[in-house]
Amino acid sequence: MPTDLLSRKKTHFVLWRPGASEPSPALYIGSTPPDNPEPLTKFREIPLRQSTQFPELWEVSAQEVGLNEGQVYFYWFKVHDSDGYSENANPIIYATDPTATTVDRRFANKRLESGVTISPNHPASVVLYRNGELIPSDPEGKTVNWEGDVPLKELPTNNQLVIYELPTRWAKNGPSGVEKGNGTFRDALALLVKEVKSLTFTTVDALNNHAHLVELGVNALELLPPEDSKYVDEWGYGTANYFAADFDLGRPDHQLAPTATTDLVDLIKAAHQHGLRFFLDVVMAFSLENPYHNVNFLDFYIKWNSGDPEQGSRDGFGGDLFKYNYWVEGYHPITGQKSWFVPAREYLKVHIAHWLEFYRVDGLRLDSVNNIANYDFLQEFKDFARNVWNQREGSSDRFLVVGEELSVPLALIQQNRLDGLWNEKFKQIFRQVILGKNAWDEPSFERSVRKLIDCRNLGFRDGSQAVNYLTSHDIGGYGNERLFNYLVNNGVKLTEERIKLGFVSLLTAVGIPMILAGDEFADQEDLDISDDRSNHKQIDPVNFDRVSEDWRQRIFQYVARLVHFRKTSNALAVNDTQFIHVDFNEGKRVLVWQRGNKADELVVVVANFSDYGTPPGSEYRVPSWPATPVGKQWQEITQERIVPPDWVGREGIVPWEAKVYALV
Repeated sequence: MPTDLLSRKKTHFVLWRPGASEPSPALYIGSTPPDNPEPLTKFREIPLRQSTQFPELWEVSAQEVGLNEGQVYFYWFKVHDSDGYSENANPIIYATDPTATTVDRRFANKRLESGVTISPNHPASVVLYRNGELIPSDPEGKTVNWEGDVPLKELPTNNQLVIYELPTRWAKNGPSGVEKGNGTFRDALALLVKEVKSLTFTTVDALNNHAHLVELGVNALELLPPEDSKYVDEWGYGTANYFAADFDLGRPDHQLAPTATTDLVDLIKAAHQHGLRFFLDVVMAFSLENPYHNVNFLDFYIKWNSGDPEQGSRDGFGGDLFKYNYWVEGYHPITGQKSWFVPAREYLKVHIAHWLEFYRVDGLRLDSVNNIANYDFLQEFKDFARNVWNQREGSSDRFLVVGEELSVPLALIQQNRLDGLWNEKFKQIFRQVILGKNAWDEPSFERSVRKLIDCRNLGFRDGSQAVNYLTSHDIGGYGNERLFNYLVNNGVKLTEERIKLGFVSLLTAVGIPMILAGDEFADQEDLDISDDRSNHKQIDPVNFDRVSEDWRQRIFQYVARLVHFRKTSNALAVNDTQFIHVDFNEGKRVLVWQRGNKADELVVVVANFSDYGTPPGSEYRVPSWPATPVGKQWQEITQERIVPPDWVGREGIVPWEAKVYALV
């Protein structure tokens, strides 16, 4: 969907809604040697022209500026500082373009020819001038290349997804213990392409001799927020520049100039080529050091504790809360016409159009929707994103807009505000039943497992509406730890069996399974994150070195078999679920569920949530086992073996084990 503001930016430097017109906003632009931002020379100040039709729109054409063909330019907008809290005696500030498609933070604290020192809060905006147009590029002039991208119709449908949630804080084993660093876009590429070597984690085998995600088999990658943030060693939940890829994630170790824009495109294209969709994790309740904090605070943000009714119980976590009910009349950045609208809403809608069209993302995860606190805007945003997707000729079953709110407010789905929700209830229930306990609010163990395996028992209408997980990136505080740590903290010494049982539950349940990076090989925490408000949870790393340990490799291979099966099983792509056997006699907690709606495509799971086990060589009978169609036989998926006909529905069980049977 073409948006007027993005179309204007192809030929003009555009500043939308500065907070003050005196002094008049200006473009401050120049160039610098590509490998060294130190000599800031030949910078010029060019007045912006105020539109006669739309006073809040200021621009100047690239042609008027007199740019050189093939040159990369760095620029800021010189504006009156509208910081809602500042009493700055010198109100002039050089601000990042609020819609900059690439930013360069190497200019922080550097002195310009005008005598002004660039604020660390306002990195340089970067653009390439070529063939009369302003083109997104990296600071050295490299532009994106989508050649070889796959057609949208070849990407997996929503009911086939297995999502991999990947934090960008990683670790490796070193001589002095665990060493931490950033997993950049190019490092993440090494998880997909065997021939690509990790530049930051050169000694980690999983990142240099394997395509870890391809081996695991997941078909969707959700990188924690890839939009530009000031955070260097955290996950990035404090977006600054919404249209730009993160500066630090585009700068692997020892690299002088950032390549965030092209590195992220390379990662997304590789994901598509290997059958993975790419989900964008977006922080929209608040921002941190976004240019509009200084360009026009009051149009876009709530002033904290000012009595603004929009604040309510919303938490900005130290950032600025967006203002979602402030209506103005003027230039509409999407239609280009005069109308009434909410500036913050349209800003974020234009931004998502950029990510859908330029970066070709094919799923959205909206962070902390309770702190957005505006159901109307959520639906407006979701509908707009879907319209952009449809105009890209994407089918509705290959795109999702999912919200994260840990209380799981189903009204957001029932009222069509969002396509789906993170199902925190799955994690909460699972973490009780894996200890042999009922869920907190359930009177029976059986009912707990029924709700775990079929999200419709929680109020969801379809599996595509629920994103289930054993662990999420919110690993702070008791009960939220990584799965391995949770089991150990609850006195479980033999963790391997229960972790495998957990993945059977996750990957055979109704809903979209999501795996937190590292859980597939029982990664563990390296920092104390017992305090759920501590920022340690945002810097505890994923240690891919651990996957090479024997028992963890066994878990990885086990999970990989289940993931590959989940993607291809028709029975697991539908909602149909029956519990065909329940046994709580003599201390047992054995439940058997059947998935699928076609007699020749069924999946049967035998799950033992107890210490009970049959004696060696003996059997455990499931009396209501479905009939075996002519020409079919049963295969046990986790061990990749065919079950002899005489033993179908009779195989023995061991404590805390599950077996997954499918007709082949």
